[in-house]
Amino acid sequence: MTLKIGSVSLDNPVVLAPMSGVTDMPFRRLVKRCGAGLVVSEMIASQAMIRANRQTMKMSTSCAEEFPMAVQLAGCEPEVMAEAARLNEDRGAAIIDINMGCPVKKVVKGDAGSALMRDEKLAGAILDAVVKAVSVPVTLKMRTGWDETNRNAPNLARIAESAGIQMVTVHGRTRNQLYSGRADWGFIRQVKDSVRIPVIGNGDVNTIDDAIALLQQSGADGVMIGRGTYGRPWFPGQVAHFLATGERRPDPSLAEQLAVLIEHFEMTIDHYGQETGCRLARKHVAWYSKGLPGSTEFRSAINQSLDAATVRRMIVEFYDPLLQRMAA
Repeated sequence: MTLKIGSVSLDNPVVLAPMSGVTDMPFRRLVKRCGAGLVVSEMIASQAMIRANRQTMKMSTSCAEEFPMAVQLAGCEPEVMAEAARLNEDRGAAIIDINMGCPVKKVVKGDAGSALMRDEKLAGAILDAVVKAVSVPVTLKMRTGWDETNRNAPNLARIAESAGIQMVTVHGRTRNQLYSGRADWGFIRQVKDSVRIPVIGNGDVNTIDDAIALLQQSGADGVMIGRGTYGRPWFPGQVAHFLATGERRPDPSLAEQLAVLIEHFEMTIDHYGQETGCRLARKHVAWYSKGLPGSTEFRSAINQSLDAATVRRMIVEFYDPLLQRMAA
């Protein structure tokens, strides 16, 4: 299964979701290498991008191994969003994704993210401005609506298609649900039936069977995976492999998982520097080791150090006895 987004062709229709504080370059690079068709940056505030905020520029930094990569922008001013899109196109983004799905209070208070679903006129103006500002494909990510009484994703998808948007992703929850309850994959079919452009389904995909069920219930052209990748950068590739072959690729062995973790840690240190890298790596180390014997104490110990060599040694010392036990 392949997927075409305007002029960009993907090897498969499995997409890494944009996640603040998670989908930085080291993580995206791993997920792409493990087989995802497309990776998306963390959500970037358009105002901060224009101000050339140092941390924001770091968030949108990409490498050749990630190509094609989408940069996701958030904001509520058409002209500002358009300028931020131009900047990211110049920096090598293959796709610009517009965020109209983030439910977080501080984003919604600024009339960005999913708040835009309550103002279809402004949403349409933003979509139109960004599409006209760049030559690369522009996509949209949204929720089913603001709340249960206003699930207007099908109508907003039609507005997006009319503005020239090349693909729509729908998270199967309303804004007011945040991340509670279950994603409504069946509702995504209403969006799919409303437009001719590709529609991607998102929400609660933690297993291959989840991905199959989402695609069956929604009729979507592909699947976006978010929290299901925590500590499992190989998971989107497993889904892509199944969709292509019908075969279930097993999880990496514990030794292989350790090798991925060490590589991820090293890339994070290289990208951010020692202290910041150690802080940001903590959550990933916790996700990789979750469920392993002694992992709670291990995570607590890791959180006490900002020295890369010490953390690296602690990781190896935690995994070595487990590997020896499995080999015995």
